[in-house]
Amino acid sequence: MAAHTRIVDLFNLRRGELAPVTIAAAFFFCILTALMMLRPARDALGMERGIESVRWLFIGTAVVTLLVNPVFGWLVSRLRRLQFIAATYLFFIISLGGFWALLVFAPDAVGARSGQVFYVWFSVFNLFVTMVFWALMADRFSSDQARRLFALIAVGGTLGAIFGPWLAARLAAPLGTPSLLLLASGFLAVAIALAWGLVRLGATEATPLAPHDAAPPESARIGGSAWAGLRAVAASPYLMGIAGYVVIMTIVATFIYFTRLQMVAAAEADLDARTALLGNIDMWTQIAVLVLQVTLTGQIIRRLGLGIALAILPIAMAIGFLGLALYGSFLVLILLEATNRAIQRGLTRPAREALFTVVGREDKYKAKAVIDTFLYRMGDVLGAQTEGVLGRLGLALGGLASVVLPLALVWAALGLWLGRVQQRRSRPDDAGTPSAEP
Repeated sequence: MAAHTRIVDLFNLRRGELAPVTIAAAFFFCILTALMMLRPARDALGMERGIESVRWLFIGTAVVTLLVNPVFGWLVSRLRRLQFIAATYLFFIISLGGFWALLVFAPDAVGARSGQVFYVWFSVFNLFVTMVFWALMADRFSSDQARRLFALIAVGGTLGAIFGPWLAARLAAPLGTPSLLLLASGFLAVAIALAWGLVRLGATEATPLAPHDAAPPESARIGGSAWAGLRAVAASPYLMGIAGYVVIMTIVATFIYFTRLQMVAAAEADLDARTALLGNIDMWTQIAVLVLQVTLTGQIIRRLGLGIALAILPIAMAIGFLGLALYGSFLVLILLEATNRAIQRGLTRPAREALFTVVGREDKYKAKAVIDTFLYRMGDVLGAQTEGVLGRLGLALGGLASVVLPLALVWAALGLWLGRVQQRRSRPDDAGTPSAEP
């Protein structure tokens, strides 16, 4: 009992919150473990035909996410919450089983084309399984809880992002790569069980649900149109603002991604040393994410507000790209990438997900799916194509900085505005009928 009290006090938990937060963190741990076990294979297969092929794979992924969104919207409209969450994860579990069967029973059929299919599939898988998780979190927890607890819940994902690659490295040789697909499926199956436990716990725990959930969570289907998500984003300034924030964020992250690919591809000497350095930087980045999530993120969000938390990443990226344009060194790029990952995962992601706690249930799943999958990937496409054009024009790092700096101003302004609107909509007197309008 004393240990329970110390944990509650340490992490600013309130009565009845420890159990749902623990289940949610374990849920996210399983998802990120499955994802990070498979990501190295995705990147290796995607690079098989060169950097230009990756640009086209980004376009393919954006098209697929657009096509999948109405299917997901249809599931949300027709099924109850636990049913469409389980259906989404089961689809990816079955897909992993199909890839496993291909690798085991028809290895000769595995080539560049099937590798590209896996790349696109994994990119869609990556976005949808995390989107569904955070949509459930926004549906399960109130705005106040999101500000206090989302960073703590995100710790589970960070631990999974560390555990997944470690597990893959230990088991790839003795079990073989195909077996990793089955193991990832197992983690997704556990995630379904944890989702069920989290929702069922919400019906009995004293902790409040999100403010717009007056009805029992599983009492009725959400209903609506399969295309409601696209229409909601187009009609709502608030959702459009979130979409703009996400698109700019992915454009800048894609600039970093392709800049690293270009620098590594151009390096002829000490490539192995640089590869090892990137691995070490990734490890230290995850540690930085953990430190942010456990110690600073909750404090920044509670004391400075969501707006400031969302504006920190744009400011950091503007400074980083300016430094990259001035010095153009591999070390500066690594520091920029590590900073982007640490702030985005440790601070921006929990703050961004809290924005969805003040919209209606239909928007939490359908509009969020559009923003976090299709529009996210459109940001990838815009970033990849813009970087390619600047490279062909010979503008390189200076050209990227000239694009990033004005984008960062808009990006930071969006973050501050979204924080103010979210705070206004989260007031108790505004927690009645949900509206996506500011």
